[in-house]
Amino acid sequence: MEALESTKLEETMPTLARPRVLVVDDVPAVVRSFERVLESSYDVVGVSDSAAAVRTLGTTDYDAIISDITMPGVNGLDLLKAVREIDSDLPVILVTGDPSVDTAIPAVEYGALSYMIKPVAPDVLRKKLDWAIHLNQLAKMKRQALMLLQSKDGVDRERSRLTHDFELAMAKLYLAYQPIVHWPTRSVWGYEALVRSAEPALPHPGALFDAAERLEQVDVLNRRIRELAPQPVAERLDNELLFLNLHVADLCDETLVDRATPLASIASRVVLEVTERTSLEKVPGVRSRVAELREMGFRIAVDDLGAGYAGLSSFALLEPDVVKLDMTLVRNLHCEPTKQRLVRSMTRLCGEMGMDVIGEGVECAAERDALAELGCDLQQGFFFARPEPPFVAVNW
Repeated sequence: MEALESTKLEETMPTLARPRVLVVDDVPAVVRSFERVLESSYDVVGVSDSAAAVRTLGTTDYDAIISDITMPGVNGLDLLKAVREIDSDLPVILVTGDPSVDTAIPAVEYGALSYMIKPVAPDVLRKKLDWAIHLNQLAKMKRQALMLLQSKDGVDRERSRLTHDFELAMAKLYLAYQPIVHWPTRSVWGYEALVRSAEPALPHPGALFDAAERLEQVDVLNRRIRELAPQPVAERLDNELLFLNLHVADLCDETLVDRATPLASIASRVVLEVTERTSLEKVPGVRSRVAELREMGFRIAVDDLGAGYAGLSSFALLEPDVVKLDMTLVRNLHCEPTKQRLVRSMTRLCGEMGMDVIGEGVECAAERDALAELGCDLQQGFFFARPEPPFVAVNW
């Protein structure tokens, strides 16, 4: 049986053959130029009919797609949407000679790996494409690894080990706090509480939550986080806000609205963050639960704006008080005009809607200054301070 499963696994493992790349542009000469640049390293399928490209998605496997945006009929954004309906991991690089916020925003929403402006230097394109293909291969290997772990014996052994590691991690759980600053006044506006554990078997939050989900212990983990997070805030801070991430499952947990909890006792100083990466449309009673939380005094934030596929659904359901721009928009903001236009527009629009806007992931003074120049005064990132036990000094 194990030999049979191993054979099946090997048959579906990604190979190291030349990667297949789909190039889509309505101008045949542009397609040919891409083919000349890439054909030495990749099997290039060039298509000038974007509608035909969409039809091939379900029948042909590609390792990456490069597509123009502005095309008649089916444009690059339509192609990107079609790809996402079939494969959430397949990298898509969009190129355009006419960059604009109107195309950049949907590109970010539907998960384009990159938004590049023509003309693209060949070495830059090959470097970006190599990265895209490596990501796609890694995603395939992760899926195969999951198949391997899903054999019965493997699952039993893995679950026993994971249960042991999770129990140790819960015993060593603690919260780290990262400041959110108001840059113009050089003041701390709030702190985000981030879960950590001293257990090396689950060394980072992603591993911890992955274990909790696989063991169906997410509610146990989140309740413990909500117990620990408010303690130093209530004891040692004055008017600063506490930002706390909510897992989508938390919205269905009745203890979240229990007025006798430590978190509820400081609700007026707490901002509950819900990520833009997670769809809320299938969570029952979201609107009524959010209304109940607001009645208790909590504020609501949308986290990772610009990173998810949720579009405007999270805004419609949550009507957030605070918006946090995803760090991918902040990274190298000072030297990317397209991102600058996007951040300026998002900050302005959210401000007009009465929402505070926080730029996440600030790692250098240039990103800090670029955000401030674009109207985003609330900022967070390693440049100011790394998450640490309460409370770390801020680097101004």
